[in-house]
Amino acid sequence: MKRWKCTVCGYVHEGDEPPEECPVCGADRSKFVELIETGGGEEPPREVKSASPVASEISSDPSPAGFPGNDVPETEKTPFQKFYATVTRLMVTYHVHPISVHIPNGVLPVAVVFLVLSMLFEVSSLESASFYNMIMVVLVMPKVIFSGYNDWKVRLGGNLTRLILTKMICGAVVFGLGLLLVIWRWVDPVVALPGSSHRIMYLFIHMVVLGAAVTAGFLGGKLIRFPGD
Repeated sequence: MKRWKCTVCGYVHEGDEPPEECPVCGADRSKFVELIETGGGEEPPREVKSASPVASEISSDPSPAGFPGNDVPETEKTPFQKFYATVTRLMVTYHVHPISVHIPNGVLPVAVVFLVLSMLFEVSSLESASFYNMIMVVLVMPKVIFSGYNDWKVRLGGNLTRLILTKMICGAVVFGLGLLLVIWRWVDPVVALPGSSHRIMYLFIHMVVLGAAVTAGFLGGKLIRFPGD
């Protein structure tokens, strides 16, 4: 059975022919290369014989057409359009999204654990720590969402697959409900303390936010595939 690797996201397909489009990133079949087994276990890629060239790397100007000025000839771009195109390209080159997404993925579980412990042992300082950690999550989420959108447009070609759409929804849930929790706690400082009639609901929303972040992280892992996965 032949194995084909998507050069856009790394998805590996098994079959006599590559799929018409990648089920992960939506790239068409011209972006697939055949993986060849060797004695040492390595699998160097071989290009698919197709009329369309295989693009294995990001082009010198990978900025998506939907971004400001990217449908304008280089000589006609405004300074802002040139600056914006350069910044978005550098964000992909230096992996801004994978780096930034580790912040909420690391801080959010801590916020939830602190909240649970504060409720179990009635320690108000742990509840406060949970609140401040959630503030950090909310503050960093706009950067995570924008850098993720930029990665999708530049690195993955802007194809809206089910996986990408689910990741977007999860990101919106984390930011939206996280912001709701911060505002709620700011308005009602005792919402998570003993005697509050809303503390269970407050905890439940934390769990929903954590679940959305875990789901987004799991799906993000599917975009980083290696031969043999």
